Amino acid sequence: MRFPPSFLDEIRDRIPISDVIGRRVTWDRRKSQPGRGDYWACCPFHGEKTPSFHCEDQKGRYHCFGCGVSGDHFRFLTELEGLSFPEAVERLADEAGVPMPERDPAAEQREAKRGTLLDALAEAAAFFRQTLHEADGAKARAYLRDRGLDPRTQGAFGLGYAPNSRNRLKEHLIAKGIGKAEIEGAGLVVYGEEIAVSYDRFRDRVMFPIANAGEKVVAFGGRAMAADAQAKYLNSPETDVFHKGEMLFNLAKARRAAREAGTLILVEGYMDVIMLAQAGFGHAVAPLGTAMTDRQLELLWRTTGEPILCFDGDAAGLKAANRAAELALPALKPGRSLRFALLPEGKDPDDLIRDGGSEAFAEILGAARPLADLVWMRETHGGNFDTPERRADLEHRLKGLFRAIGDESVRRHYLDDLSARLASFFGAGVSAGRGRGEGWQGEGRGKGRGGGYGRRDGPKGRGQPGRAAISDRLARSHIAAGASLPAPSLREIAIVIGFVNHPLLMDEEFEVFASLDLPNGELARLRSSVLDAYASDPPEGRDGLLAQLSRHGTIGLFEIFEAKLKAVRLWPVLADAAFEDAREALRQMLHLHHKSLALKRELKLAEDAFGRDPSDASYAHMIEIKANMERVEGTEALIEGFGLLSGRPMKAI
Repeated sequence: MRFPPSFLDEIRDRIPISDVIGRRVTWDRRKSQPGRGDYWACCPFHGEKTPSFHCEDQKGRYHCFGCGVSGDHFRFLTELEGLSFPEAVERLADEAGVPMPERDPAAEQREAKRGTLLDALAEAAAFFRQTLHEADGAKARAYLRDRGLDPRTQGAFGLGYAPNSRNRLKEHLIAKGIGKAEIEGAGLVVYGEEIAVSYDRFRDRVMFPIANAGEKVVAFGGRAMAADAQAKYLNSPETDVFHKGEMLFNLAKARRAAREAGTLILVEGYMDVIMLAQAGFGHAVAPLGTAMTDRQLELLWRTTGEPILCFDGDAAGLKAANRAAELALPALKPGRSLRFALLPEGKDPDDLIRDGGSEAFAEILGAARPLADLVWMRETHGGNFDTPERRADLEHRLKGLFRAIGDESVRRHYLDDLSARLASFFGAGVSAGRGRGEGWQGEGRGKGRGGGYGRRDGPKGRGQPGRAAISDRLARSHIAAGASLPAPSLREIAIVIGFVNHPLLMDEEFEVFASLDLPNGELARLRSSVLDAYASDPPEGRDGLLAQLSRHGTIGLFEIFEAKLKAVRLWPVLADAAFEDAREALRQMLHLHHKSLALKRELKLAEDAFGRDPSDASYAHMIEIKANMERVEGTEALIEGFGLLSGRPMKAI
């Protein structure tokens, strides 16, 4: 039986190839990166001791660099398990919940129709590209030049121009032998019972081809050249080959770039994607004129575990971000989440890059906030929580949102995180007027434990109403002064020493340890020595690792740093702690470490913005970030209860 390619593609899209192969192999934890859908194992087709069998979810392919075998989902089952091709298809179709196609001529005709539609669209794309460089395309070329798009970028994205004519494209396609049914079915003309003669759908527009995962053009987006056009942007209608809620613009190219970048960026439109690619951010995609759908979210997660959603910092951008958060919450799983980066109000990626270069956009991405932060800020923004009932209502709403998370372990951690936020937000005793909600843009900030800040004095003590004053404690701290923490911090020492004392953690989190952001100095040198040990001759256990450090001449550094931890009785990361205690302690420390670094980056951006524009909003935003940094410090001070298996409590860090 011949299976339609679209049927096989649907099975591949629904089942990650790592799920199929993972039943027959054990993934190598050190080399694999599950968050990126990138896996390594010892090859199941030939005997080997070093993993050389590679599997990529985003490509749906496997390849062994040892024996050379390669293939997809179906070939793996036919070659390794001896199934026939129809048997392999039937097994995976059942698993994917895709009904098997019946043997009928109509299905074959539909598949053939898809091919002819793709032919029509490919010919239309070539026509638009050619027209852009003819006399009719002068206005479109000027527009692209004014937007800063160079010819190489225009060519890479296949940009074109639809001439201001009712039938130029239709006549061109007919001359190429493409029939009326295919032209209409591809959505290239407007037709219907009340329309005597069909006419070109796209007229006087810059054209953006929209490609599927196989990089075949399936639709177009058109940007109007006329200022009085009814629609500034116009997309192709839904067709047999184009379903806009199931696609992302530039996904095929962005997936390749995402391997190096480590994530995908979702932005709002075609031009955002294209301008970012020209600036070096080739891993950007965009929805096709609609709010993000669950299918588009799944496409993002197939490529990376934590994509960054980048929206404008205005009301519409916040609304889109909140809508995406609500869509994602029920589907969260370990290793699957979202981060949110909001641009300054009134700025799009193009504006940001023009004003500050690619570094400005990179800083925005570096300050992206996790999903939990976005939900918290939405629910507390502008709120007044000065009574027990109002605080209880806030807690009730947030718990209701987080209980919708399907995965039990993720749900539990969200609820634990919520408890810590509530404790920090309201403090031990809440007096009247405390608990004002914080928001993304800095209006109505909340007061945390230990003093907080009010609404009376402005910057430099000018006493202007409506501004937030820094507490005495914050004003005296090095955070408010803009200085960085001493290097290295006790937390950073504990993380490195914890990995050395408990090498089993290396098997689970080697990439995390290798990419840990540490200040230059002796601790960074010790970490490098540990990495060198694993790169040259992976040690067996803690004793083997210490022996390697001794040979590298860094054992003295280890002993000095470990002595500091012993002096403050930070037992969970020392050698005699139970492994589960060490794992949980390091998980908490790493979470706080990454959060602290992100806040520092965000504070630098906010301080620069305040220096350029010392407005109420920019000042309040800076104060909000500093308060969040204090909240992280407060959370560290609350860490307790570790060491239950070891029999020792964990000292606050």
